[in-house]
Amino acid sequence: MTRTIVASATREVVIGFDQPFCVIGERINPTGRKKLAAEMVEGNFETVKKDALEQVAAGATMLDVNAGVTAVDPNATEPALLVQTLEIVQALVDVPLSIDSSVSAAIEAALKVAKGRPLVNSVTGEEEKLEAILPLCKKYDVPVVAISNDETGISQDPDVRFAVAKKIVERAADYGIPAHDIVVDPLVMPIGAMGTAGKQVFALLRRLRDELKVNTTCGLSNISFGLPHRHGINAGFIPMVIGAGMTSAIMNPCRPQEMEMVRAANVLNGTDPDCMNWIRTYKDYKPHAGAAPAPVAAAPAAGGGRRGGRAARRTQA
Repeated sequence: MTRTIVASATREVVIGFDQPFCVIGERINPTGRKKLAAEMVEGNFETVKKDALEQVAAGATMLDVNAGVTAVDPNATEPALLVQTLEIVQALVDVPLSIDSSVSAAIEAALKVAKGRPLVNSVTGEEEKLEAILPLCKKYDVPVVAISNDETGISQDPDVRFAVAKKIVERAADYGIPAHDIVVDPLVMPIGAMGTAGKQVFALLRRLRDELKVNTTCGLSNISFGLPHRHGINAGFIPMVIGAGMTSAIMNPCRPQEMEMVRAANVLNGTDPDCMNWIRTYKDYKPHAGAAPAPVAAAPAAGGGRRGGRAARRTQA
């Protein structure tokens, strides 16, 4: 059975098909968060600390740490800032960390100070990235996220994305990195822009599990990009990708609806023995008082007749 081991200084986590779903907290990332980016540039890490503690308290298995605050000469600015951020986070929480950067120098700088066995996020199928990142993963004996795109970009064809993942796994083997230390991101497309995105990723996950036998991850909220009530889509997506073979995701653990789906999938997938984690978490659960009822859509008229109209009015009543 494929098992990817990550660790902090004091805690080990196993990512695998027979393990509880690994929730990688996404919040320590200034991308799209102007206030957080400005704070980090100024040396203010209060939001970083708050996000770290809140995500772990909400049930995150790991935390992703990103310090990409600017596109202006990141090679000069990002390594030191990523190191500072990583050191602050790992001194505050004891969960394993994911070192998230597109700057090779920043990844290496962070690996030098990281405690335990972090996950490197990420490498792509581009030759330049393979030659820069894979030797670092071998040198520091750490697992890596393999993103299924290369010099040609992100393909809408799932067979092409599978081929890129296979290429990365094979190239990693050339460096002496085993397949169990490769966590493939098959790239989730927005369902609002591509109606087949869900079915594509489910089929691709099964191939990655059955043929390459690798663990997998994704940026979970990509599936709902551009749609209203995104957390409802995300929550529905979670048990479906877990059923198809996904073993981790970079997501927001502070969304109760989404975490409920993770915990429920663990129960139904047999990775929460005797339902004990579910019972501990929800034994005193009470629905939020005063919550507004969900909107009810009118039933469509049956062939435009009056009978359908009456049914619609009863539904709305």
